[in-house]
Parts: sequence; C-alpha cells; structure tokens
Amino acid sequence: MEFRYLGDSGLKISEITYGNWLTHGSQIENEQARRCVRKALDLGISTFDTADVYANTAAETVLGEALQGERRESLEIFTKVYWPTGPRGHNDTGLSRKHIMESIDGSLTRLQTDYVDLYQAHRYDVETPLEETMQAFADVVRAGKALYIGVSEWTADQIRAGHAMAKDLGIQLISSQPQYSMLWRVIDEEVVPTCRELGISQIVWSPMAQGVLSGKYAPGQQPTEGTRAAHAEAGGAMGDFMKDDVLAAVQKLAPVADDAGLSMATLAIAWVLQNDNVAAALVGASRPEQLEENVKAVGVRLDDEIMRRIDEALGDVVQRDPGQTAARSPKGRAV
Repeated sequence: MEFRYLGDSGLKISEITYGNWLTHGSQIENEQARRCVRKALDLGISTFDTADVYANTAAETVLGEALQGERRESLEIFTKVYWPTGPRGHNDTGLSRKHIMESIDGSLTRLQTDYVDLYQAHRYDVETPLEETMQAFADVVRAGKALYIGVSEWTADQIRAGHAMAKDLGIQLISSQPQYSMLWRVIDEEVVPTCRELGISQIVWSPMAQGVLSGKYAPGQQPTEGTRAAHAEAGGAMGDFMKDDVLAAVQKLAPVADDAGLSMATLAIAWVLQNDNVAAALVGASRPEQLEENVKAVGVRLDDEIMRRIDEALGDVVQRDPGQTAARSPKGRAV
C-alpha cells in the first residue's frame, strides 16, 4: 500500500480507501462484511469511509464491530452527516447545529470510537446558514470528536466559502468527496482547480462507475444475478452508466487494459489515481477477493499513450459538465 497526504494537512491516508456505502448492513451479511474489512486490513488499507445514512446507520455499526481489536491510532476512520437518519423526524436531517451535534455522538457510538479522523458534510444544506454549520463543525473538532473536516459533492463556490469560514474558525477543511471516474469527470473543470488552490484533496467515490468499468455488463443484456446492477436498490443508482452506448464504449477498454497488463477494474482505479489532486480512491466490496484486484492499482503509472487510448475508446459518453454537481444537489433539505 502507498499513502498520500490529505490536502495540506499532515494526515496520510491509504491510496485505496475502503467504503461501505452499498454493502454493509444492506447488500451482504454482517459476517461477509467483516471478512471484507479484515481482507482490507491484510492488504494494507488503513482508511475506512462510511456515513450515518448508509443502511440507516447499520453500516457504521457493522464497520465499528469489524474494526474492534485494531490499534485505533493505526486507522483513519471517516464518516458523514446530512441525509435523514432514524425515524426521519423534522430535525433528523441537514447540517443544523442540532443535527450535527446529535449525529456525531450517534456515529461515534456506532463506530465504537472516541473520535473520527474526518467528519464530512455529506451534501450542502441550502436551508441552514453556512456560518451555523461551520461553527458546529468547529465545536465538534474542539471537543476532540473529529480531527479534520471535509465535504462531499459541494460545488467549487461552496467549497471556497466553506474553506474560508473554516480558516477563520481555526479548523482545517481538507477534503472533498465527489464522484469521479473515467466516465464521470465533472469535477475536472472547476472543483479540482479550486481545491488545488486551497490545499484540499479529493477522496473519490465510484472510481469504477458502480462497477461498470470492470466490463462485466454487456450492452443489450440483463445484468447477471448477484451483481450490483441486478440488486433492486443498488441497481437503481446506476442509471447513468447502464445505457447501451456507455456499455459498448466500456467494452473498447478491454484491449487497453490488456496492453497495460491490468484488469479493467484495476485500470479504472489506476486512472483516478493519476490525478495529483486525488488522495484516495474509495472502493467497496461484496467479496474479499475483489479488494485484491483493487489494490493492484497502487503505484501504477499509466503512460500518455494509455491515457490517450482511454479517452479515444470512451469518446463522447464521458460526462464532463461541471454543472452536474449543482444539478444533482438537494434543492431543499432532504426528508
């Protein structure tokens, strides 16, 4: 495993970071989830990312149990707050001071830890003043419940405003967690340049475009039983990538991966790690052996010719519009 600094902080995280969005507490049994976490640790992954909303808090509980017995100082544990949790009451959502203060305590209890290394705003809350949100985050940091602050799927302007306010409050906003892959490059034009300027790194989710970039889905065919696309809930999140023109373009990557000596999945992860503003690629797993393939991307450098052939193969199915971040953000507080 190799490690990169997260933003301009002194915190190092593993280039491959284990995330449990669509697996723990929902898609796979708890014992299988535990085996995946143990495999991640065996492979040198030290950074684990979750959120209170995943499986309505169950994912945090499963991760906390799986990490028991590990030396806490050797791990980096991240979680997030924003989306509705619990009974979905009128204050069980958003980035109000009330919800943040209650949510961090719930997350720490479920994760069985005294602090998280990174506490992230899972989306931007248009109904709460940014000042209130950042002050609450600052108090969470000063209470020792989180070491650093991050955001997820914020626009460049929102990141700039949040970073300035965090600096005024004496805390460090060091990370952005956006979707990013060969197929989804909407952060390249605005978010990445802004973050480079401010000393913020990307922790990117879905580097394999929900598994599509592994090449296992063929155009014109129903997904195989047991795959993510065949899962009732997980498959619903894959609409952008399960179109025949996208799947056909992805199949053209197979000879590129072969020439690079990589599987298509490893090629996809190696591609996001070429970006010097990316600190880590978030990967999930429903089987431990999937992680063995993922970590092969560590230390891989793709030459200019391979990068050119990737662009040529995917052509115009790549989504590059920076406006997609704002377009997909909640227009009001989620309930």
